[in-house]
Amino acid sequence: MGTRWSRSGSSLSLLPERQSTARRTEDRDSDNDSLDGLGRREDIAQFPYVEFTGKDSITCPTCQGTGRIPSGQVNELVALIPYSDQRLQPRRTKLYVVLSVVLCLLASALVAFFLFPRAVVVVDDGLRSVTVRFDHSNMRVLMNMTSTLNFSNPNFFSVLVQSVSCQVLYMKTVVGTQQLDNATTILPLSERQVNYTISVEIGHSAPYVYAFCTMPRIKVHNIVVFMQTTVKTSYMVRTSQNSLEAYRYIDCGSNITYHQTAKHHKPHLL
Repeated sequence: MGTRWSRSGSSLSLLPERQSTARRTEDRDSDNDSLDGLGRREDIAQFPYVEFTGKDSITCPTCQGTGRIPSGQVNELVALIPYSDQRLQPRRTKLYVVLSVVLCLLASALVAFFLFPRAVVVVDDGLRSVTVRFDHSNMRVLMNMTSTLNFSNPNFFSVLVQSVSCQVLYMKTVVGTQQLDNATTILPLSERQVNYTISVEIGHSAPYVYAFCTMPRIKVHNIVVFMQTTVKTSYMVRTSQNSLEAYRYIDCGSNITYHQTAKHHKPHLL
């Protein structure tokens, strides 16, 4: 009977311990459920943002314990980044710098190639025709000389021929002049011809020319005149001037309608 009582006593004594252990486990699970639920989030939201410095803790002065930076202080606050942060160590910096320099040099070279002004080439193509008339009462020789200029534009932009001026001299005496303003516009990388006519009068300064040109016994009545032509062109912000000089052999006894090339052509670029 003594042994039986001890077993029953031990069983009676262990029963309340098991019940209390199970009850504590249920209370702990209920606490975890409440922390994982809405109550836990509300408790965390009400807990102020603090900085732990060891023994004590202080409220963050920047966000005032709210965990958010006020919008009015966004431009006033400075963020501290550790020196080992990858944002402070950009990659391929030398490559980007070299590419930038190469692109800048390439762009500059292209701009200089396309926009660099080049000299306009002007060539005297000689006389196209000469029309001769005689003023028998005043013993004068009247001629209309049509000359041609060839323009070549090596630029990538248009060129304006501002003026073409020409004067004809016979024995160092001016016998004819001509002035053309805004003669033509030359398109980029193209060529253009300009024809102009000069009226020449030879009489009072050289009366023997009339007798020479009207002498029927002579078949060819050649005289030599000296022509000076000045051409002014403008493109972009630059203005250039070309000077051309040439001697012409003219048959003053008859009309000339065929092409005659220039002789002793002397182009000058100013």
